[in-house]
Amino acid sequence: MKRTAIITGASSGIGRQMAIDLDLRGFDTVLVARRGERLQKLAESLRHNAEVFECDLSKAEECQRLYDAYKDREDILVLINNAGFGQVGFFDETPLEREFDMIDVNVKSVHMLTKLFLKDFMERDKGYILNVASTAGLLPAGPMMSTYYATKAYVKSLTLAINEELKQKGSKVWVCTLCPGPVDTEFNEVADASFSISGISAEYCAKYAIRKMFERELVIVPGAGIKAGVAASRFLPTRLYLKAANSFQTKKVK
Repeated sequence: MKRTAIITGASSGIGRQMAIDLDLRGFDTVLVARRGERLQKLAESLRHNAEVFECDLSKAEECQRLYDAYKDREDILVLINNAGFGQVGFFDETPLEREFDMIDVNVKSVHMLTKLFLKDFMERDKGYILNVASTAGLLPAGPMMSTYYATKAYVKSLTLAINEELKQKGSKVWVCTLCPGPVDTEFNEVADASFSISGISAEYCAKYAIRKMFERELVIVPGAGIKAGVAASRFLPTRLYLKAANSFQTKKVK
């Protein structure tokens, strides 16, 4: 039986590696991003059918266009909302328009695509939705990356609530969230940041995430060290955590 996965932000990093992993699992793929040339190169390297869908997810009409193109395809089994970006800087100094773009991509597109495709998945009573958040979404706040942390907290919170609602309805559809720590991708370059600790590879992160999604894990956190760090942060008083986080985040500024 034909199975197809839609992956946003598939032109690089985690999204690209997720497409490769799903292709190896026998999935056809729909590769979504703004950079069509990169998507085409990736599509040509995959073994199974790969469709390129060039799309700017910061625009609601483009999200709608993506949904309209595939809403009648019953072979769509997986939706991965991976597109997103961050920015480092003091809240009063970072450009407002850039932050609005971040909210549009990190929050609005995830919200919209999840809602639209979820209804179709529920009608068929099958399907998986993986919303890529970050360990940032598991922590109280992120000084120097305030908007980014807030967007990822939204994604995590939304996903957990939807998952519980699906359980209450007895649905077989699975909605989960990936919350990685630092990953070696183009994220740093886009955010104009430099991480002070080494990240895991995008390949490892993607493989781990896909495996755990199919195992129906709700909050997916790759890496034992990051899991331990997130767990330990819960025992810190908020003020102490914020002070430590501010010191850590400031080191990211190039």
